[in-house]
Amino acid sequence: MLIRPSLWPVSVKGIALDRTSRVLLLRNERAEWELLGGRMEIGPPTSSDPSDPSPDATVERELREETGWEVRADALIDTWIYEPVPERRVLIITYDCIVLTPDQKPVVSNEHSRIGLFSPSEVAGLTMPAGYKQSIAAAYAARARRERGIRGQP
Repeated sequence: MLIRPSLWPVSVKGIALDRTSRVLLLRNERAEWELLGGRMEIGPPTSSDPSDPSPDATVERELREETGWEVRADALIDTWIYEPVPERRVLIITYDCIVLTPDQKPVVSNEHSRIGLFSPSEVAGLTMPAGYKQSIAAAYAARARRERGIRGQP
């Protein structure tokens, strides 16, 4: 009898906002909008390809590769399980990201068909997994709490 261990792929995603607080999203091959990011790169020790030392480094690399934006991973927003196809589950780790190049227009990589910037109200009507929508809402709420704290409001 063959025993297969249960392995869960991990995808690290980033929530990046432009200067007008619109979230950057990519359209995938399933015709869904999604957050930017991907799998951690963990090559063999003898490989010349560098490995990602941490999930936050992964999201920083992935956003640069997918859009040209330089970001710094900030707050960990949440983790959740996504099942894109039956019996294929992925652990999603979501970070809020600070865009370091806000004046640079994002570009779409060859991994996606479209790129878009959306306001919080527009996100609700998009075709995308509920977990992404929850992560985006949580990031906006966390930013609002931080902004109130900076201004000294309760």
